[in-house]
Amino acid sequence: MQIQVNTDKNISGHEALAQSVETTLNHTLARFTDHITRLEVHLSDENSTSKSGPVDKRCLLEARLAGRQPTSVSDQSTTIDQAVSGAAHKMVRLLESELGKLDNH
Repeated sequence: MQIQVNTDKNISGHEALAQSVETTLNHTLARFTDHITRLEVHLSDENSTSKSGPVDKRCLLEARLAGRQPTSVSDQSTTIDQAVSGAAHKMVRLLESELGKLDNH
């Protein structure tokens, strides 16, 4: 499973951040690695530096599944780590639903 991490201009996309995101996603989505060919992660600070707010970090997670259309989820939270974790758990629920439907047919 290939993971690509993208950030907006308000979030520094250093190697430690990318490694942390990859670790979280590999752990949370481990049972789906046979189905996911690539994960694209888009991290952004919705309010940027000009504004602040309690929930302004966003993670958009797009999974590309073998032989299927891409599927995506997003989560907003107070920190990048929380947003990534929230999006990963939403993706688990979505994949359980989608792949479960395939198994039932």
